[in-house]
Amino acid sequence: MRRLRLASRRPTGRKGVFPLHTSVAYRSAPFVTWALIAANALAFLYEISLSHQALQAFLYHYALVPARYGHPEWALRIGLSPTDYWPILTNTFLHGDWLHIIGNMWFLLIFGPPVEDRLGRARYLGFYLLAGVGASVAHTFVNADSAIPALGASGAIAGVMGAFMRLFPLARVIILVPIFFFPFFFELAAFVVVGLWFAIQLVQGVGAVMAPAAGGGVAWWAHVGGFAFGWLIVPLLRQGERRHRRYHPDEGVLGFKPSGSTR
Repeated sequence: MRRLRLASRRPTGRKGVFPLHTSVAYRSAPFVTWALIAANALAFLYEISLSHQALQAFLYHYALVPARYGHPEWALRIGLSPTDYWPILTNTFLHGDWLHIIGNMWFLLIFGPPVEDRLGRARYLGFYLLAGVGASVAHTFVNADSAIPALGASGAIAGVMGAFMRLFPLARVIILVPIFFFPFFFELAAFVVVGLWFAIQLVQGVGAVMAPAAGGGVAWWAHVGGFAFGWLIVPLLRQGERRHRRYHPDEGVLGFKPSGSTR
């Protein structure tokens, strides 16, 4: 697939830090998380089946072009409807290349299942979609003049990460950091790993606003908006004990409590 100029959303950023496992226990198979990964994969396979010209037209219609809403007269002139709001959601299922989708889906597979377990499948699906919409709105608000299509699931995944940090701040996250071709493994608390990730997104986002040319083609504010949505909203969606009983202490994993903490 030929590369277009895109504003992508990559949870891994540029730091080369890869989460491998969390210590949080969950009972139910994460069917919604798997279904979301499958939907993203199918959308990407469709993208790479298109010719360059067809792909460009497809992305301008279904990826998020902020100027479509910030400058409706421009949108009408090039054949885009400024009252079609579906791209605010559909862009979250599109990706720019193989590394883009693999990185995003990996983060979703690591952080999604525990959040799905605590919210329940229906609430989790609604939460994920709304986090993606919130991320798109944040990106559009900050980049209202941009005619560059933005796409990627990481705004929604940032919402999942925000929820994970809110629900399991003391959980342990195993991360891989490659240094000069050598893999180094670390076990850190979720609030450190995810909190540092969010701080990087925020700093990069502020830098991109102050120096747009240095933005690097990454939709930083989509990450910030999605994360903030997830962190703020998830306490309202967590299932009560009437629908989801408390975990017993022996339902933890690898010596950790069900919340992933040691205490």
